[in-house]
Parts: sequence; structure tokens; C-alpha cells
Amino acid sequence: MLAAVRYLQGSELVAAFQRRCGLFAQDGAARRERRDKQDRNSNYKYKSRVSHDDDAAPPLQYNVRNRLLYYLFLGSAELGHEMFYITFLPCIHWNLDPFLCRRLVNMWMVVMYIGQVMKDMLKMPRPLSPPVVKLEPRVNAEYGMPSTHAMAATAISFTFLLSAAPRFQIQFEVGLLVAVAFSTLVGLSRLYTGMHSALDVICGAMISALLMVATYPAWDAFDRLQLESPLSPVLAVLVPLFLCYNYPRLDHYSTTRGDTTVILGAGAGCSVGYWVNRQLGKTFEPQGGFPVPLPALTPQALLFGCGRFLLGVAILLGTRQAMKTFSLLALCSWRKVSFQDLKARQQKEIEVPYKFATYISVGLVNTILVNNVFVVLGLL
Repeated sequence: MLAAVRYLQGSELVAAFQRRCGLFAQDGAARRERRDKQDRNSNYKYKSRVSHDDDAAPPLQYNVRNRLLYYLFLGSAELGHEMFYITFLPCIHWNLDPFLCRRLVNMWMVVMYIGQVMKDMLKMPRPLSPPVVKLEPRVNAEYGMPSTHAMAATAISFTFLLSAAPRFQIQFEVGLLVAVAFSTLVGLSRLYTGMHSALDVICGAMISALLMVATYPAWDAFDRLQLESPLSPVLAVLVPLFLCYNYPRLDHYSTTRGDTTVILGAGAGCSVGYWVNRQLGKTFEPQGGFPVPLPALTPQALLFGCGRFLLGVAILLGTRQAMKTFSLLALCSWRKVSFQDLKARQQKEIEVPYKFATYISVGLVNTILVNNVFVVLGLL
């Protein structure tokens, strides 16, 4: 068993998968001078026989021999990044069913927070480079176990399936196939990009599945509390904000705290927005006996759907930019630091409030404002 764990955690397995898919380190780059490696969150400090100005080695240069798989896996990897969440989740709200979006956001918050905290508590390194080619250097300062991409993909795909089946007339078997394909593709993309070991991905998917099994019996009860309790909007803000400010500390800066704040902030805004919509009696959810037929894909429906998507995303991106600029200017002025000082913006006293304020605004605008704009414009 221990040998199997070591094999699944090994960097050579990841490199072998990359080579099998047509991604190769350039000759010479893979044969760098041998260094003694000191693990520092997989952002390794090198004590080399050759002098280097930077602590971390530069990324390996690589050759792509299978363009189809290259773009397939890079596209799949994007399904776990911010731009996917700020487009896909609201699109479900605007074009299908706000109920489904609410369920997805709730599970997304739970699995991502637990996954990010586990990373920084377990402190297991990412695959070594070389031999692995790393295509996403931004997150290399984060730890590896578990893969939050795998956790989010598993949670979103299967939460969508389990929540949509009672509300829409869909073939469960087809939905199951799509869910498995989606989560598998995202998991494999983490190997292809060199950012996770096979063990990271497997454990991420398993942890997400266990969390879904554990919480599934309480989904309906939580829905009622979230929409009807007078304490819901207060707790929806205070609990995520408390978790962000008390995120586990590291001895170096990592993007995990900021990314977690983004997720919890957006989720808090959506939760408050759904509560407000319920009090106003404007939930925009399908009415009638369930399961209802899926909306017909007529030319007019596609045109209106595209219009809602483009306008909605533009509003959300505008909200994000405006609130980010305003909150950063206010906090930097208050802390008496330069707006351009990236180091200062990484401090908890600035990073947490500016990101939380930015994304709680995005969540509120998504759930309350955008659909009402669609109604005014005749798009809904």
C-alpha cells in the first residue's frame, strides 16, 4: 500500500503522462545541473553548483507534439479557474434555474474552503520540475494535496446532476456520463499541466465525494434556512469573513488565502442575494409541477440566452473592476501604503477585506441586479 501511494505521488508518473500526451521537456532543459532541493511549498530553493540570482529555478522549456491534447487539457484546466466560475455559475442562474446555481455555489464554497485549508495544513509539495513540465507557474507557490480543481469539478458536476434530476426532465444516465467525463477531464488536466500528482487528484475527487455524501441529506433543510431564516444574511457574511481572517498562516506568501477569500466572498454575496429575492418574492425560478421540460433551444431562445450571457458577464466584470479599484484605493489610503505596492496588497489586512468586498459585490449583483436588468430590457 505504501509503495502504491509513493508511486501515485511520484513526479515521474506525471512526467510519463505528459510525454504520453505529447508534452516533452526540451533537450538540455531536462538535463539541468543536479541540485540539492529544499522543499519550500514545492517552490524549491536550490543550492546549486552554479550561482543563481533567483531562489526558484526557471520553468522548463517544452515542445508540444500533440496540439489537440494540448488545447484540450489547457481548456479543461481553465474550468477550475476564476473566469469559469464567474461565467458558468451565473449563466446557470440566468438561463436555467437559480435554484441550481444556489446549490452549486453552496457546495463549491464548502469543498473549496476545506480543500484550500487541507493544502496549507498538510503541506505536501507539488511535482518536481524537472522531470515535470509546469504550465501554470502562478500557483506553484501553493501546496499540492489535495487538488482543488478535482474537488471543485467533482462537486459541481455531481451536485448539478443530483439537483437537476428532480426538477427537469433529463436522462439521468446521460447526465451521469457527462458528470464523469467532466470531472475526469479536469482531473487529467492537472496531471498534464504538471501541477498535481495522481495522488493529489484522486484524493481531491474522493474528498469531494465524501463531503457530498455527508451533506446531501441536509441540502433541503439548508435551503429552507438559507432562504427563510432572518439570521441567514447576517451569518452568510460573518461566517465566511471570520473564516477568511482566520485562514491558516504560512511562513511565506501563497495565493490560497486570497483565492479562498474570493470564493467565500462570492458565495456570501450570492447567499444574501438569494435571501433578498425570496423576501421580495422574485426568485426567478421555474414554476409548476416538477420535473419540468428543459427549455426549448429555439433560435429566439438561443439569441436571448446569448444576450443575457454577454450582458450579464459584462456587468459582473465591470462590478469586479470597480469594487476592486475602490476598495484597494480606500484600504491603501487608510494603511498609508502605495496602491502600486504589490507586497503591501498581499498583507492580510488589505488582501482579505478588498477581495471579500469585491466578490461579495459580484455575488449580490449577480443574484439581485442582473435578472432585474434583463426584465427591464425584455431579455427575461
